[in-house]
Amino acid sequence: MTVMTKPEQTAARAVIDAPALSPATVKKPDLISVEQAKALDVARITDLFKDHLNPGQIHFMKLLGFHKVKIERAEGMFYIDQNGRKILDFFGGFGSLAFGHNHPRILDARIKFQEEKRQEIAIAFMSQYAAALAHNIAACSPGDLDMVFLGSSGSEAMEAAVKVAERAAGPKRPKIVYAENSFHGKTKGVLGITDGQLYRADFKMADNTVRIPFGDIDAVERLFRNDPEIGVIVLETIQGGGGIIQAPAEYWQKLRALCDKHGVLWVADEVQCGYGRSGRFYAFEHYGVVPDVTALAKSLGAGKAAVGAMIAKRDIYMKAYGTPKTAMIHAMATFGGMGEACVTAIEGINLLYDEGLIDNSAATGDYLLTRLQALKDKHPKIIKDVRGKGLMVGLEFHDFSQTLPMVLRPIVSVLDDKLKGSLSGFVGALLLRDYDVLVAFTEYNRNVIRLEPPLICGREHVDRFIEALDSLLSRGIVAIVKDFVKSQVR
Repeated sequence: MTVMTKPEQTAARAVIDAPALSPATVKKPDLISVEQAKALDVARITDLFKDHLNPGQIHFMKLLGFHKVKIERAEGMFYIDQNGRKILDFFGGFGSLAFGHNHPRILDARIKFQEEKRQEIAIAFMSQYAAALAHNIAACSPGDLDMVFLGSSGSEAMEAAVKVAERAAGPKRPKIVYAENSFHGKTKGVLGITDGQLYRADFKMADNTVRIPFGDIDAVERLFRNDPEIGVIVLETIQGGGGIIQAPAEYWQKLRALCDKHGVLWVADEVQCGYGRSGRFYAFEHYGVVPDVTALAKSLGAGKAAVGAMIAKRDIYMKAYGTPKTAMIHAMATFGGMGEACVTAIEGINLLYDEGLIDNSAATGDYLLTRLQALKDKHPKIIKDVRGKGLMVGLEFHDFSQTLPMVLRPIVSVLDDKLKGSLSGFVGALLLRDYDVLVAFTEYNRNVIRLEPPLICGREHVDRFIEALDSLLSRGIVAIVKDFVKSQVR
């Protein structure tokens, strides 16, 4: 028998030096460190903003006096600036701060995630955090809304919502209906259903969209009856950028019936009005109806992460992406379902219910509306309307000419269009400067101040805001204008 033996290897294995991880030939640019960034003063921040972010935006920040403020930290209902001034936040990041600033439970969940070095980006594997978050969102959603797509923003969530609906509607029904004064995002796809010329600019829009008045159910019925190519209708349940505009309950109930009758899919944009802000998890729940697809974002990230979600009925989702061949058409993107972001959102949804914040939004929102209505009765020549639901409230001022003495109104009224938004701007600027209160504005009706404080807002915060606003309006229009002008020349 012949025995084969492995020949001895006497030659030494060649060793190759690994290249240096940081080649000396690569010079580090002039970078700002984290600590240096923290220490930047307002003047330097302004220079960097003009040089590298958005020079034109500085103009509007200066008008409002916002450019003088450097926020050092934030907690609960307050920002704290470079002078230690506590600023009451009735802006709430357009509804992004349900839990206020730096809620302890949210911070603890994120710190624990980091300390345990858990996975952040795991797109090659199934993520327990993305799966759990999807379950929680589905558990909060009524009816058959149980298929979830995770993204990083409201625009991304709405892109996903429109795409899943368009695919489910099919190529024979390509047309998408949207409403006047709608806002669904600034990315290229949903820009075609965002009704704002400022944002549309001269970009080429999709040619398969149809615009109708918001809240006009007869217009919807005529359109569905006369155009068999209509496949999808996309509506904010409460229009935010339009000036906090609602449609009556019967509108939504008839809309649901018309969609069912004509086979049209209804996409409800709840990016701003959802997540408890209206006093229900979704605003459409007030009306006893369920859309085919919806979207969340804003506070879904609990004020510490960028998280958006599309939620669709299972049959709609499966029709669009339900086979191995179609599953990857709109699969999760790189930063959809990141570990720490999902953990933050999971803790946030639990916190929303544990602390009764949806109920608080309803109760405190009613209190805010009641106090604002009393203020309207006290200042009827300044305040035109008060409206909203929960802690999503609009305060509309009269056109500028209507706030002046009768003898001046005919003269100034010809300038009302150009002056639209000036009074809300004056009030917003002076509330910040003189009363340490921050408010927001709306995109289309510039006479409206938008109030979206965190859902932790209490009556004491409402009282402070109302007292500040009352004090300011009691100065009278002439004094308000003079005070604002003085603030611009200092």
